[in-house]
Amino acid sequence: MGSPDARELAGALRGRGGRRALGGAGPGGGQGRRVTAVAPSAPTEGRAARRRAAQEAAKRTRRRSGGRRRRRPASGGPVVALSRLAGELFITLGVVMLLFVAYQLWYTNVLAERTANGAAGSLRQNWERDQGAAAAPEVSAFEPGQGFAILHIPKLDVKVPVAEGVSKPKVLDKGMVGHYADGALKSAMPADKQGNFALAGHRNTHGEPFRFINRLVPGDPVVVETRDAYYTYEITSSLAQTPPANVSVIKPVPEGSGFTAPGRYITLTTCTPEFTSTYRMIVWGRMTDERPRSQGAPPALASP
Repeated sequence: MGSPDARELAGALRGRGGRRALGGAGPGGGQGRRVTAVAPSAPTEGRAARRRAAQEAAKRTRRRSGGRRRRRPASGGPVVALSRLAGELFITLGVVMLLFVAYQLWYTNVLAERTANGAAGSLRQNWERDQGAAAAPEVSAFEPGQGFAILHIPKLDVKVPVAEGVSKPKVLDKGMVGHYADGALKSAMPADKQGNFALAGHRNTHGEPFRFINRLVPGDPVVVETRDAYYTYEITSSLAQTPPANVSVIKPVPEGSGFTAPGRYITLTTCTPEFTSTYRMIVWGRMTDERPRSQGAPPALASP
């Protein structure tokens, strides 16, 4: 057995939890055997378990707090819901307004030009049929909305049917030019020996046949084609704007035109400024030529 000193030292080391290897002499002075002291493991395992428990608790806390952060924006509350609804309504309203503007500025022109071209074609077909008939009676009165002539403005490349009356739904909104023919606004026909052939047309939208009549200057020709004849007028003057209530501009001798005596005149009226109906723009002309259709188109309509 080892010496008493060796046994005491090993016991002291075990008490401190250390782990040491010592050599000692055996009986007879031989090689000493190795003595190993192992500290108890219970305290070390307890600390490891506590660390694992703390780590698991921290993970659970992070998961709970992260879940709350993710769920909070999903609900948003009533303020966020109202904001989203208002945004969607404004977007929808904007789209509807854009579609309405496109309809007014573009598609009404497409529809009106299609209708006006069809009316002009029908007029010419009827005239050709009447000319083939023997002694077709002359027509001097027309129903409201009925087409009876074609207006040519060569400078503006305008060729548009003329219908009786100035009703928007029946005439103007269909891309045609309207003849003032009702009550106190009744004006002359081109075939009349004197008077003022007064016309109205849209300046914007619905075919806008009178959009550029402000470009007409004295000397520019305007031709009215009917079943029986061509009537050529020459522009003489214009009025940039006047109130809509000023109907004196379409009198037999129109006021402000410079004409002072009865004659055979033409008056073109339209709204101004563009895209409004605040005032009326007026253009006047005087007849310079009348010829039957049998003589062919006048020089003003000759191809360049």
